Amino acid sequence: MSPSIWQLLIVAVVALLLFGGRGRISSIMGDLAKGITSFRKGLKEEDTADKAVEGEDMVNITPEKEKAESKD
Repeated sequence: MSPSIWQLLIVAVVALLLFGGRGRISSIMGDLAKGITSFRKGLKEEDTADKAVEGEDMVNITPEKEKAESKD
């Protein structure tokens, strides 16, 4: 049983990642860590933006009872 072209391609890609240069894996992992950190930071900023609206900055748009009853 001989390996298919896809199996050979996967082995070649893994070999390139492992032996492609000095510090190649560490740079890939560093980029991955930066991406995860940026993603988490974005989620935290989204949460703080939602909490800021809950404070005194909220606008009351509920109609008053007097005005609503007089229009009927």
